[in-house]
Formats: sequence, structure tokens, C-alpha cells
Amino acid sequence: MRFKSAYLKLTIFYVAILMLVSIVFSVAIYEISSQELSRGLGRQGAMLRDLPSSEFISQPRMDFERTRMEQIQESNNNLKINLVYFNLAILVASSGISYFLARRTLKPIEEMFDLQNRFTADASHELRTPLTAMKTEIEVNLRDKKFNLSEARKLLQSNLEEVDKLELLSNGLLTLTQYQNGQGIEFENILLKDVIEEAQAKVEGLAQSERIEIKAKTNDLKVKGNKQSLVKLLIILLDNAIKYSPKGTGITVFSEISGNYINIKVKDQGIGIKASDLPYIFNPFYRADHSRSKISAVGYGLGLSIAKKIAESHNGKIETESKPGHGSTFTLKLPKSS
Repeated sequence: MRFKSAYLKLTIFYVAILMLVSIVFSVAIYEISSQELSRGLGRQGAMLRDLPSSEFISQPRMDFERTRMEQIQESNNNLKINLVYFNLAILVASSGISYFLARRTLKPIEEMFDLQNRFTADASHELRTPLTAMKTEIEVNLRDKKFNLSEARKLLQSNLEEVDKLELLSNGLLTLTQYQNGQGIEFENILLKDVIEEAQAKVEGLAQSERIEIKAKTNDLKVKGNKQSLVKLLIILLDNAIKYSPKGTGITVFSEISGNYINIKVKDQGIGIKASDLPYIFNPFYRADHSRSKISAVGYGLGLSIAKKIAESHNGKIETESKPGHGSTFTLKLPKSS
């Protein structure tokens, strides 16, 4: 409702400007045209007045003067009417065009406003969940008259787990904000081989615990970027692939040149992503249908959002190909280093 009002206000503003310009030009056109018309007919009158005076032409000369004045008046009236119709047509046309332009101008702002509201609501919900769990546990145990040291230790352990979740969430939000603002990111020429190997080393333990083999095919391709940011991006993609892959399967990581881009692909043999989920997987706090996961996925749905922001901070993008039951391929596209 707030943006509908803004659409109308901006439309009125556009129309007012267009009509002001149109009216100013119409007045100018009227003045210039009437002056030119008077000047032209005036020259004709002057020519007639210069003819030798005689009874024969005195009456026609008077009739001509009267006709000339009537013609000037009629022409000016017709010009006024035409200009009024012209301005009415501009008013109708400009109203429609202005409303279209107002919607187009405010649409990105409206989308960002909705995204911010949704982000705030989702973040509040995620923050409230562990806090509610902690509060409930504490209240229940405080009402227990037989509450002892052993139970206090269990309560503290449980609360510590919830604090860890809050810390994970806050770190994710801070990281997302950092890459949104592009803070503290320095670029240099780096070997993708080093990025892939470092990311693989950091997730190797998790992969082994899930009996998932990571095969990395490296080469000497270079990109201009921030090494630690790209390592973090690949860790997110690899962690995501491990999380949603059955035990005993494999993940392949390789890079290749495609036009003006260098593509880094992370391909898994997991259970895939439904087509209805694909457009939203990079949205903050979005998590696809839980039936995708072989276990209850840990996290807050911020990983892929952070990965996307890192890619964008490198003037790149991430593309996804996936079908349920046929695995997923995430492709990081980065501009080639000059």
C-alpha cells in the first residue's frame, strides 16, 4: 500500500513536469504563430493600401481589412482549440507513460524493501528459536525443587549448544554483510589450484566421516581475486555437496576456460534439487525441502547467500544445474585474469 501511494505521487510529479513543459511550449507556439499570421496578412494589407486610391477599390479595400481581421481572429481561435486538444492528448498519454516509469523506477526499491523486511523477519525468527529453547529449559529447571549439580551441568551444556548456534548465526550475518559492502577485500593474481587444494583440505575430514571421496582436477589457471574469499566460497560449495550426498558417493572439482570466464565446477552425486527450489537457493535463510537431506541439515541457509556475494564481489556469478536423483553441479564463473 505504501508503494502504491508512492507510484501515484511520482506519477503526478512526472505528469506535472510534462504538462508544465507542454503548456509553456504551447503558449510560445501560440504567440509565435499568431504573430507570424498577423505579419503575413499585414503585408498583404500594406500592398493593398499602396495601390492608387480610387472609388473603385476603396470599398474592396475596406472589405479586405475586415476579412483580414476576422481571419486572424478565427485562426487564433482554431490554434487555441488545437493546442488545448494537443495538451489533453499529452495529459492522457503522459499519465499512462508516467505511471509505467514510476513503477519501473520504484520497483527495485520495492524489491529491496521487501527483501529487507523478509530478511529481518527471518533473522528474528532464527534468533528467537535458540533463545526460546534456552529460556524454556532454564524456567523448567528453576521450578524443579530437586534440581542438582548434575542437572545443572546438563542445562549449561544444552545452553552452550544454543549459544554456539547463535554464534554461528551472528558470524554468518556478519560475513554476509561484509561481502555485501565489499569491506576489506584485496585482489591479486592467484592460482586456482591453490584455492581448490586449500578448500579441499579444510573439508576433507567431514568428507571422510561421510565416506565421500573428493576428486580435484587442478591446472595452472589464474584469476584476479581474494584467495581467502574464494577458498571460503569453495568450502561452502563443497560442504553443501557433502551435506546432501549419500554416503559412499563422490564429488568432483575441476576448472576450465569458457570464453572470457574461468569456470570452477563442483559436481556431486547427491539427491539433487527440485526445479521449484532452484530460483531461491541463494536467498538468505532459504532451505529446500527437508526431504532432500539424508540428515537434518545444520545451518541457517546463509552459506549459498554468502557464496553468491563472494562471486559478485569478484565480478562473477554462480550457476546451478540439478535434477532430483541425478546430483547437482554448481559452476563458479570468474573473469579471466588479464
